[in-house]
Amino acid sequence: MPRPGTPDGPDATAASGRPSARDARTNSGRPPARDATPTTAPTPTTLVTERWELFHRWGPLVLLAFGSLLSAATAEVVGMGWDAWAVAAGLIVAATGLQVWWIGAARSRPGPSRSGTAYYFLRWALAFTLSWLNPFFVFYAVTGYFGSERLLPHRLVPVGLFATAVVMAGAQAGGLPPHGRIGWVVFGAMLGVNVGLLTVFAHIANKEEERTRFQERTIDQLEAANAALQQALDENAALHAQLLLQAREAGVADERRRLAAEIHDTIAQGLTGIIAQLQVVANTPDRQLAREHLDRATGLARHSLGEARRSVHNLAPVALEHDSLPEALGATVAEWGERTGVRADFTVTGTDGPLHEEIEATLLRIAEEALSNAARHAAATRVGVTLSYMAGEVTLDIRDDGRGFDPLARATRTRTGGFGLTGMRARAERIAGTLTVESEPGGGTAVSARVPLVGDEH
Repeated sequence: MPRPGTPDGPDATAASGRPSARDARTNSGRPPARDATPTTAPTPTTLVTERWELFHRWGPLVLLAFGSLLSAATAEVVGMGWDAWAVAAGLIVAATGLQVWWIGAARSRPGPSRSGTAYYFLRWALAFTLSWLNPFFVFYAVTGYFGSERLLPHRLVPVGLFATAVVMAGAQAGGLPPHGRIGWVVFGAMLGVNVGLLTVFAHIANKEEERTRFQERTIDQLEAANAALQQALDENAALHAQLLLQAREAGVADERRRLAAEIHDTIAQGLTGIIAQLQVVANTPDRQLAREHLDRATGLARHSLGEARRSVHNLAPVALEHDSLPEALGATVAEWGERTGVRADFTVTGTDGPLHEEIEATLLRIAEEALSNAARHAAATRVGVTLSYMAGEVTLDIRDDGRGFDPLARATRTRTGGFGLTGMRARAERIAGTLTVESEPGGGTAVSARVPLVGDEH
């Protein structure tokens, strides 16, 4: 049974002005431990604890002195003779010596112990005897209410509190022993009141201690949740950094592939065309024909130089610098047909309009790569290119009547080989498009690129 009116727990300590049971067990009879570094601003809880420590050390002596003064003043009223005073004087000296001994002993014996139990019941015996001699010595006995949990094991706390209540009830009933039947009735009533108050205060203290434990558990759970949250944040930060690194590496790799494709579609194809024109010049005795092919080689060189400069700046095709996509495709198809001698037709269906520059560049590069493949591999006599504007998408179809191939067969990559179908498909997928190829040996080839219809924001 906890001591009356003293709820346990840190919050209860600050609110009630009395140390909790847990604090009492921890600090029993000695000041709280101090840090090596002095603090200039002690907390309110520390101040309250220190004051209660002073009370537990010196309070019994002060109350004993106060009870002695009141007993001396009322000695004639209660019929306390010189012989009783002689006994009381001896008990006062014994009580003083007991308290002085305990002040020193408590520093080395914190918490409930056998010496604490002996001290408590010896003090109670002295208080009981003094109160028997004079009821006003009950002020010394009241300390039993405040020291039970500090000094006694848990199983003896109710015994100590009840013993203290007996002394208190005797003093309140007019002194011990009770006189007559009425005196015993009053004593019994006072004892019942004291025990009832102890029970009520113990119940309140237990509820307060339960609330304190619940708060402590809640705080522990919150701290654990905060720690888990912080760990999750740290893991997310590490994952975010890893994703950024992977995105950066993926971006670098994608840019490398894009630059490689741009070089292949511009400079490499231009150099291939120049080599083809120079080979014709080297093999023909006709000066006029040689001059025409030299002019074409010069034009291809200038075009390739412009494409190289454009790739360095923003990778946009030169043909789209001043012309729209249909115009650039038409010029590209016508120039390719003139250079290769193959009939090449270009058709636009639907309502054309300005597209996003990335979409226009992608479709033009796919057309250039498909025409280059047709010139190198198809041996076609006719090529048709169709640009179709439809609801939500744009389709580019390149068809030839060449020798065709098996799309399921694995292509052999040579040192002079280009990006081919793989590069065209990668370009289309980069802008959320698709590329399909239909071909068969001897049946020609059809390449179809479908990309989203996204207008130019500028």
